[in-house]
Amino acid sequence: MVRSHGSMTARYLRNSWYQIGWSADVPTGRLLARTILDVPLVVWRGNTGELSACMDRCPHRFAPLSAGAVSDNTLVCGYHGLAFDRAGACARNPHGATPSALRVETFPTLERHGAIWIWMGQGDRADPALLPDLSFIDDTPDDTRIIATLPTAANYQLLSDNILDLSHLDYVHPTTLGGMMTGATSRNQVNANEIVMEWIAKDAHTPSGLKPMVPEGRCDVYQKLTWRPPGLMVLSTTVVAAGTSPEPINERLTLHNVTPESDMATHYFVCSTRRFARGSVEITASIRAALMKAFVEEDKPMLEKQQERMGTADLWSLKPTLLKTDSGAVWARRKLDALIKAEFEDRNSAELAGS
Repeated sequence: MVRSHGSMTARYLRNSWYQIGWSADVPTGRLLARTILDVPLVVWRGNTGELSACMDRCPHRFAPLSAGAVSDNTLVCGYHGLAFDRAGACARNPHGATPSALRVETFPTLERHGAIWIWMGQGDRADPALLPDLSFIDDTPDDTRIIATLPTAANYQLLSDNILDLSHLDYVHPTTLGGMMTGATSRNQVNANEIVMEWIAKDAHTPSGLKPMVPEGRCDVYQKLTWRPPGLMVLSTTVVAAGTSPEPINERLTLHNVTPESDMATHYFVCSTRRFARGSVEITASIRAALMKAFVEEDKPMLEKQQERMGTADLWSLKPTLLKTDSGAVWARRKLDALIKAEFEDRNSAELAGS
């Protein structure tokens, strides 16, 4: 049973799959509490291994169900021992009869590509086929795959903007990932439900964060970003010795996925993969260190300071002066705004028709 949660529909795209965590975050018999789109949720895994997600609020006295425990295939409230099944019904009341109204709201879940996805909109529209293909994650051995969850005190669209405009690399990441983007050539493409940005930098000094790909000498860097609403991005990075042709074996594919916790906080999920030197512990450690430094020490502080200066104001209300490099971020924001508006109007029309 999934409800609309009122006016929040106008702030977020609800009929969409949102990542709430990684599969490894919820072992059998465990639970994960996380707020998504201002809604407190708990995800839990019963003894059959199947995932369930529900409102993290007991309908009895409103205690957080995440303060309870998983027992077999039920979630047991830690306050009064009420147990709820995967469909949200109260399966056990240790204090007597179970009122039929004693239910907790549930949300469709999907486990795919090593991640846990939750549908925050109308349950009958929760189509697994709507989740983009991220099979490159599945094709990457565990010892080569790097995953991270990076909470950030900034609006999720600011994080999307950050990846959609890689011109910031030379200034926010001068010693890790930057040094070649200001002079890079770029092109972009806006499709029905995605935006594709490409950058090519030739004969560049190899940044330290890309040294595992070209350890010595100068390099050519090919980057391609695909954005899909509401904020799922896949960045392809191919770095080769200057003057040589890029090959698939040289490619790194990284998922950058932003899920709003609230207007001022974001769950940022990253999964880095590569086609070269698979199984190399040293290269995996080097790439992980570069990623963590770039985000935790460089991107995250800048984004959070940016949010502090913006306060609670919407970006457009501040009338930003836009540059050519902002094109991808602007298209993404406008496309997402249009989808949210259409969904909100569709919901209002359905409610009026049913009244």
